[in-house]
Amino acid sequence: MIYMSNHNFEQEVNQARYTGLIIKEADVLDIKVSAFDELAVKPFNLPSMTSTNDPEATASAASASQYTVSTEGYVSMPVLGRVYCLGMTKKQLEQDLEERLKIYLTDPRVDVKLTNFSISVLGSVGNPGQKTTNNEKLNLFQAMALAGDMSPSADRTNVKLLRYSEQSQKDTLISLDFSDRSIVNSPYYYLQQNDILYVEPDKNAQIAANNTNPNRALFLQLLAVAMSLAVLLIRFTR
Repeated sequence: MIYMSNHNFEQEVNQARYTGLIIKEADVLDIKVSAFDELAVKPFNLPSMTSTNDPEATASAASASQYTVSTEGYVSMPVLGRVYCLGMTKKQLEQDLEERLKIYLTDPRVDVKLTNFSISVLGSVGNPGQKTTNNEKLNLFQAMALAGDMSPSADRTNVKLLRYSEQSQKDTLISLDFSDRSIVNSPYYYLQQNDILYVEPDKNAQIAANNTNPNRALFLQLLAVAMSLAVLLIRFTR
């Protein structure tokens, strides 16, 4: 159950490139604007509440700077209005907002964080399901760690990654071989939000599952009867 056979792992990993998360519909972005003049910045941030011992008030304060990306790909910000961000990386959105703010502020700085990063890991793993994490730079092995690692009967050579593309407006299915050391060079080594990983059981586990399935024998019997009837019908229609 070895994942990678590699004598130069550090060099291989250094070749992997993290390009940043791509902003998608329904993402919740925490956007904060700052500048030297704190009073001048206030109109560009959503109103925030002062911290108290009230849990509800604290939760409201935490969500005060959060924006949800609309189905059309916009976030609505104070003063700036609707800003299109669908398909951008966080860095690109930060740069775009800073350019817009230079009309109003001196040396503005924008910090964008994704607050609802989650993926799903299904199939032959220890703890399948949807996984939420604060780590936006999540790679394939970290995702498996969140899911309790692959089971001994998992097929490590054919793990499926399902990813929705904003550009093509469709899902893309990618096969990943966790036993191949070159996986760290894959453009899919770092995950995007809402990615789905499916770990298939190996062939032996599939055969064993079919043999222990109580409905399998009934299915084969019905199939045999259907084939017999088909043969009889063919004979009588000649």
